[in-house]
Amino acid sequence: MSFKAVDRQRLFVGGSWAEPDGGYYAVVDPASEETVGWAPEASRDQVHAACAAAREAFGPWSGTSPEERAAVLGRAADIIRGHLVPYAELAQAETGATTGTARGMQVGVGAARFRRYARVEPAEWAIPPQINEAGPMGKAGVMGALAVRQPVGVVTCITSYNNPWANPAGKIAPALAMGNTVVVKPAPQDPLSVYRMAEALEAAGAPPGVVNVVSGRSVEVGEAAVSSPDVDMVSFTGSTAVGQRIAEVCGRDMKRQLMELGGKGAAVVLDDADVGSAVAGIGTTFSFYSGQICTAPTRVLAQRAVYDRLVEQLAAYAGRLKVGDPRERDTVVGPLISAAHRDRVEAYVELGRKEGAVVVAGGERPSLDTGFYVAPTLLADCTNDMRVAREEIFGPVVVVIPFDDEDEGVALANDSDYGLIDYVWSGDVARAFRVARRLRAGGVGVNTVGRNMEAPFGGFKKSGVGRDVGSYALHAYSEVQAIVWPG
Repeated sequence: MSFKAVDRQRLFVGGSWAEPDGGYYAVVDPASEETVGWAPEASRDQVHAACAAAREAFGPWSGTSPEERAAVLGRAADIIRGHLVPYAELAQAETGATTGTARGMQVGVGAARFRRYARVEPAEWAIPPQINEAGPMGKAGVMGALAVRQPVGVVTCITSYNNPWANPAGKIAPALAMGNTVVVKPAPQDPLSVYRMAEALEAAGAPPGVVNVVSGRSVEVGEAAVSSPDVDMVSFTGSTAVGQRIAEVCGRDMKRQLMELGGKGAAVVLDDADVGSAVAGIGTTFSFYSGQICTAPTRVLAQRAVYDRLVEQLAAYAGRLKVGDPRERDTVVGPLISAAHRDRVEAYVELGRKEGAVVVAGGERPSLDTGFYVAPTLLADCTNDMRVAREEIFGPVVVVIPFDDEDEGVALANDSDYGLIDYVWSGDVARAFRVARRLRAGGVGVNTVGRNMEAPFGGFKKSGVGRDVGSYALHAYSEVQAIVWPG
């Protein structure tokens, strides 16, 4: 490893760095299988203490001006950017991301999100006044009304393992900008980077208790962070199954929720599409986070006129990608997060074979001495009722399903429990937009897999509840209050 391993990381509670009651556990580099560092295992009492600290800090922090809060976020962005290389090396060691991804998409995007919410935009805190012209008592009942945004309170942020910088920053920064305080429970596989984020916020001047970080492998840690009576809202990114359990707890106590859950993105490739462009976009599933991303176009629906060409070119594309040590400059596909997850992905590939899919690329474990690798895998001749086509695999695996006409393609795309982000490729932009409007997904990419980071992000169906990113994140971490007065 090129960085100094983290010896024993302490918890961050109420502005203090505390020894964990539950001891420490090893964080493992998924490429080398070496120990990256030792993460703290919080107890239930320590999680509750973090929530209580956030509750105590909420009043003073929410009472500060938006400009003061923005200044803290701006300084944090500068600190993170100033430590980009060591932070990226740690993130790479924890996640197995390639160097470009660790620097640009992990730490770089994390810093950019703090910078984004350091912009003070009053229009995002207030809603234009509403005047009703006549009330139940005629002109005497004319009332003025102003709707303003207020912070929700204490927000528990439970983050995903695939990006320990961009994902937590996308929760913490807008929540703090709106005047909330946070308790962050990072994914157990890669929590060390989130503690570096807490250090940056502390150095930037975030008052004690405004940001708290508690980690652990035990389910009890997350449960305590969700069920604490001091918590008003839970923001979660992860699997639909875990999201459903969190939602049950939130429902009992009427806690607000922001849920970004699983996906099985349909990529609808129409018969007039630029096949090369579609292949390049769909091929990112193999390389970007090694397929461990909910927005990936993992379920390809190809119209029969282009089906054979698409499968052939996707197979060739997958075969050209170098799988290996993410620290090597020419590596494109790094490891999966853990041995257990590698086994899970491999089990899905074998299941696909049994279901009748044809493995036209990959399907075998790369011959590497260490690391949790899965070769980019393409399963063709699939049907939409196969489990590999319906369930989120979360690895470098793409399934391809043929269809005859546009209506069938739309029906297949919508025949899913998920609805996060779908994609459409067509040479006719008007046709592509027409199809996009028929898709039951929170977002649709037209001839691209790119994201607009100001556009609302979230899912239909079992892919989540609520929207964030850009101004929508500020709205997500706020309540709307109506103030009414005589006209």
